[in-house]
Amino acid sequence: MFNWFKKKGSGPDFSSLNSREKVEAATRSGDLVPMLLMPKEFGGPDAGPNVVFVPAWAAQQKQRIDIGTILPLAQDGKIKQYSAKPSYKGDSFVPSVVTVHAHDPSDFTATIEVW
Repeated sequence: MFNWFKKKGSGPDFSSLNSREKVEAATRSGDLVPMLLMPKEFGGPDAGPNVVFVPAWAAQQKQRIDIGTILPLAQDGKIKQYSAKPSYKGDSFVPSVVTVHAHDPSDFTATIEVW
């Protein structure tokens, strides 16, 4: 009835991917890829809650942030703390946003808007 309020072409909608099985099926079909919240380069495990599933462009964007921006800051001693926190819409297993925060003593935050 109120579909005219919705934005047309506003991007992907992953609300129907509301189970691990559906996300894994979308990964097998190539729609999603696994992404580590804490990258291996920073000691993150390749399993469990450290793994989320996102479109490939989002994983690539996060890797550019982690390796291109945060790693050099860490190597220069400008940051010592790191976190990447996913936020979700509804019951979806695909994060809608991933916020990367590196700090101590400097501060850097990046937000990846997935959907």
